[in-house]
Amino acid sequence: MDDVIIIGGSFAGLAGALQLGRARRKVTVLDTGLPRNRFAGHSHGVLGHDHKPPLDILAEARRQLARYPTVKLVDARADSISGTIDNFSVLTGDDESLGARRLILSYGVADQMPDVPGFTESWGTSIVPCPYCDGFEVADQHWGLVWSGPSSHNYVRLYHDWTETLTVFADSHDISPDIRADLARRNIPVVDGQIAEIAHHRGHITTVNLDSGLNAAVDILFAHPRNKPSASLHESLGLATVNTPLGTALKVDERRETSMPGIYAAGDLANPAMASVTTAISQGATAGIFAQQSMLV
Repeated sequence: MDDVIIIGGSFAGLAGALQLGRARRKVTVLDTGLPRNRFAGHSHGVLGHDHKPPLDILAEARRQLARYPTVKLVDARADSISGTIDNFSVLTGDDESLGARRLILSYGVADQMPDVPGFTESWGTSIVPCPYCDGFEVADQHWGLVWSGPSSHNYVRLYHDWTETLTVFADSHDISPDIRADLARRNIPVVDGQIAEIAHHRGHITTVNLDSGLNAAVDILFAHPRNKPSASLHESLGLATVNTPLGTALKVDERRETSMPGIYAAGDLANPAMASVTTAISQGATAGIFAQQSMLV
């Protein structure tokens, strides 16, 4: 039996495995190899790894974990979880049953792309969600923002640190008169109508095409599609969740422990605030440390 099974081997999961491996705890990491940011060419704002491709960072992390003899990395999907603290059982997609005293869930979330031609093809290249991740590289260019709700008004103020040129695409959302007045005061145009197509060349936007026939050119488009957990294991376990403007996240305490004793969660799956590689690494390390400390006698 393992001390800990980690389900999800991206930034949070590998960070947890590193802490546990250094504590000489027996750990198995199950991973499907589909990290959320695999569509991004580079990862930014990660200390020591700024502007590196995210898959390269993960590959290096896996190589470094090889020096810890108690850490095992397995390319497999977790299909089900049963049991309780000190006696959890995980059934993999290969019909292998694994046991562990503790679990860390870090299988992340999947972004739900809208049914707009060109959107998926441009995601991660010229349609992005996070200015902290990509804003510096496109500073002082013409930005577009796809309105997604009340929180979009805060993005307008946030983006000011990177660009003075911003166009808001209402995308059929009802933007209140007072917010429209504030946007006008900031000299930010609002393009009404629904986005019908993202015209692009190999993922690089040329125009945002509206159902009205209007085509608007921007250099980069910020959008915040809804997301959902990449697996449903937490549902079968009945773990508590919290609702966020973009989807559902697992509820955890300050130790990253979920509502079920012995099960911890980290990364985008359990982050109702701002998702980033840096916070995922921090949360994964925290989950690993507290999982280890919970087994002390």
